[in-house]
Amino acid sequence: MPSSKHYVQMLQRDYIKRLIREFAEALRRMLDQKEVTKRRESIRQLYEQYLGPYNLYHFATIDELMLTIQSYPEDERLERLAMLAELYYAEADTEASASDREVLLQKAFNLFEYLERESGVYSMERRGKMAELMKQLSK
Repeated sequence: MPSSKHYVQMLQRDYIKRLIREFAEALRRMLDQKEVTKRRESIRQLYEQYLGPYNLYHFATIDELMLTIQSYPEDERLERLAMLAELYYAEADTEASASDREVLLQKAFNLFEYLERESGVYSMERRGKMAELMKQLSK
């Protein structure tokens, strides 16, 4: 019979996996929306539901984000950063201002780069997004 500590760790891993699946599905539904104002509102809701206050995460610098993410349990931090990177990536497409769009693209790239370095997991999808972000940022 597994120890209670092992059982708690299993429950935490299951929770994180479920959270990631829910987030991915919610993100897919948001991306299916064609109207920009609806997409923006959905993005705000995703920030609030999966990370915290929209204004905090939307306007924070990368250094501030890295400090804020410390409030999550250590085994959730990389997944939360991945969610945030995906939100920045998606949100950039809804920005009318070129400078706001560039800031979000840069934040997304920085987080994907951090995840690439720290996760220990090779992801072709993440690498593809990073390549696309580099193209967009070099325009």
